[in-house]
Amino acid sequence: MKTTRRLFLDETVSVSRYLIENIYLEPPTQVLLSLRFHFIMIRSIWAAAPRTIASSSSTSPCKSIAAQSSSFSNIAAANARAAAGFRYPIATPRPFSGVVSDNDESPSNGEDPSPPSFFRKTKSDREKLLESLPVTYADISRANVAIRNGVKRTPCIKSYFLSELLGANIFLKTEFQQFTGSFKERGARNAILTLLRELGPEKLQKTGVIAASAGNHALALAYHGKDLGVPVTVVMPTVAPLAKVDKCRKFGAKIIIEGAHIGEAKEYAEQLIASEGLEYVNGYDDPPIIAGAGTIGIEIIEDVPCVDAVVVPVGGAGLIAGVSCAVKTLKPDVSVYGVEPQFAASYIAALEAGKPVPAKITPTLADGLAVPMVGPHAFEVARHYVDECVTCTEREVSLAILRLIENEKMVVEGGGATGLAALLPGAQLDRPELKGKNIVVPLCGGNIDTTVLGRVLERGLAADDRMRNFVATVSDRPGGIARLTTLLGDLGASIKDIYHERAFLQSNIDQVHVKVVVELQGKEHAQKIKQALIENGYNPQWDEAVS
Repeated sequence: MKTTRRLFLDETVSVSRYLIENIYLEPPTQVLLSLRFHFIMIRSIWAAAPRTIASSSSTSPCKSIAAQSSSFSNIAAANARAAAGFRYPIATPRPFSGVVSDNDESPSNGEDPSPPSFFRKTKSDREKLLESLPVTYADISRANVAIRNGVKRTPCIKSYFLSELLGANIFLKTEFQQFTGSFKERGARNAILTLLRELGPEKLQKTGVIAASAGNHALALAYHGKDLGVPVTVVMPTVAPLAKVDKCRKFGAKIIIEGAHIGEAKEYAEQLIASEGLEYVNGYDDPPIIAGAGTIGIEIIEDVPCVDAVVVPVGGAGLIAGVSCAVKTLKPDVSVYGVEPQFAASYIAALEAGKPVPAKITPTLADGLAVPMVGPHAFEVARHYVDECVTCTEREVSLAILRLIENEKMVVEGGGATGLAALLPGAQLDRPELKGKNIVVPLCGGNIDTTVLGRVLERGLAADDRMRNFVATVSDRPGGIARLTTLLGDLGASIKDIYHERAFLQSNIDQVHVKVVVELQGKEHAQKIKQALIENGYNPQWDEAVS
């Protein structure tokens, strides 16, 4: 009995050592997995040792597994299964020879045996391809360990209101709750830590890093640069919001205002790289940035293990590259969708061309995603993992922001809300195959100016048929406008604004046009108001959206 148990222990230690040397995870995770495996094997062996396992001719559900592992600890495997309650015909023990052939019966030479055939696996062409990409799961796993003490682990909150509205289980990953208001902190911290390891603290803390950004990346880099003692220079275009410029200064960053847009700001930053010896950190394409963003994917799988789909906003493609790599590695059957604003569809343009190409950019509510060309590293990773990329309209973005504020009390910027926008009724991901599924939506940023927020909310109310404008013809005699307002009041409409025009008309001299903005209760209410105006002879020129 002692000899048999010793054999079990030797083979268990061999398998544990093989796991430590070959599994593609962080060393702490390797050790935990190995110790767990070691403990389970020893417990099963000792529990099963006193038992007598009789041979059985019945078919076992584990028979195919047993056939694969015939050269790997036949008795240990059998006893482990017996301890778990399975009946399994035990085989005569024999020492593993350390030779590749499973049929080798020669005795062991006393050295550590080679990994058993059960664990030997030939990598497929796809696995080799994925390991050659600019960013792999190993990079994301290392980043997850490196940044965990410097960034907030945001929760995945189930939204009952949105789940009922969309007909699916919606989980919101609240990345806007990071200290600087966006997911960019993950990549920024990982990039600085990577440079500190590669260049050494003395050099990097003397020269510093530089980036061109108008918003979230600048804030994240400035904050974590200060925290890690690395000087940060940020080149911001003239259109950068003053609030974000002031925040970057408060974090101790050197701010340079240069260029009419982010492209010109980046060109100026590249000139400073050579002249001042700074290290440039691209906000969406540097591999450490992508790996840092990918840690969101790890947290999604850990917090929502039943996830069926992840819907990710797409700008420069760094976020979706990292998230899709992590999610697909840990749970390959999860669908990953990207969402771009229709006025800045640079990732879809890259897919069509087979490589990153410049795309036409029009001002959009999702200004944080308005990147004219996706990053080459990010695109190379994302195109191997992402299932599909769709677009969303300005109307859908404004509605998504409105839904989040009203239902979840969450203030999210346009770019951060595009994932939800694509899931709204009538949007491109409003599909039967996603109904009833568990869907995670990262809300990746909340840095929206208050003045912009007010305009976006009004657009959202208009898109939701809760605010409309129309032009009506009324009498220019006393009481003409009063009769109109009385009708609207009786029908439950609240007048937000009213303006009447006398000069620029081609109608009767005793008539005027009145432009009215009213707050309503929804589409049915809007139709009711329109019909009442027609019946009372006001001949309204109504918004086409409800015609």
